[in-house]
Amino acid sequence: MTSSNKAAVPEAKSALNRFKYEVASELGVPLSDGYNGDLTSRQNGSVGGYMVKKMIEAQERQMAEK
Repeated sequence: MTSSNKAAVPEAKSALNRFKYEVASELGVPLSDGYNGDLTSRQNGSVGGYMVKKMIEAQERQMAEK
């Protein structure tokens, strides 16, 4: 089985990683480098979900400016 967890733009990988830690910090999720298996699915899902929400909001703002 191949992994589908690849960035569409590989050059953005480090920026997305920084964004993930920024969002985790905002939400109070104790995300650390390396192993995070002690976090709940709810905690991890909240980080991913909030990342998507913020990215959509940023895109909507950008589209409204044009």
